[in-house]
Amino acid sequence: MSVKRFLAYAALTALLTACATNPVTGRRQFMLVSEDSAIAASAQAYTEMLAPLEKEGKIDSNPALKKRVETITGRLIPQAIKYRPETKDWAWSIKIIDDPETVNAFAMAGGKMAVYTGLIEKIQPSDDELAQVLGHEIAHALSSHTAEKMSVAMASDLAVTAVAATQDQPGIAMTGAALAAALAIKLPNSRTMESEADRIGIELAAKAGYDPYAAVSLWTKMAKEGESSSFDFLSTHPAPNKRIEALAALAPQMMPYYQAKGARPVYRFPAR
Repeated sequence: MSVKRFLAYAALTALLTACATNPVTGRRQFMLVSEDSAIAASAQAYTEMLAPLEKEGKIDSNPALKKRVETITGRLIPQAIKYRPETKDWAWSIKIIDDPETVNAFAMAGGKMAVYTGLIEKIQPSDDELAQVLGHEIAHALSSHTAEKMSVAMASDLAVTAVAATQDQPGIAMTGAALAAALAIKLPNSRTMESEADRIGIELAAKAGYDPYAAVSLWTKMAKEGESSSFDFLSTHPAPNKRIEALAALAPQMMPYYQAKGARPVYRFPAR
């Protein structure tokens, strides 16, 4: 077998055999990138993405909003750790990005999170509704969705590599850009990913003491805002079929978690 054909065979074999099991739902996922690799790439991308904004004074510029977001996130993280105990070792972080025109939020592999002020200003979420947003994002991280999206991006380059190898085009090859975790948060989630994050997120929020019916009111607001304008959250978080109806059906099941007696654990972010 020629070297070119061997490379093509190796690339195609990687595409066909790269599967893993979702650590939360058990769904089979296409994975060319390990979660550990995604976590390392996300940590680097998160730092590089936020650094210039920090210099411009656009990170955590509102102390009251910072406290509000950290308080809510601090109640959600212990519930996430109960889902996946190994995530206690993640370097969890939440930042508020001062961008009133961007209605979005994200959580990268390893618990690197951010929410844009545009979401707060345009949606005007209550604490219960904001908990649904953040719980939804944390659910993406718990479900290894960053690694999954990085793998899809990488796969397209592997396919090109395979074709190039068989067609004697050495100039076409996979580049590191496909592995950029920053790209993963800009790619749309699949509807399967969104359904998983909806289901896990509403449970995390309920267990943290936030009203599960707020998921319904949140997405009602999102849908209404989306009718009059285009914003980033809906482009990266496409709505699964009948999302609001599905959440409305889940809410009563989550009420026992929400109404449970006793103190709720709180994650303390490192002082900085």
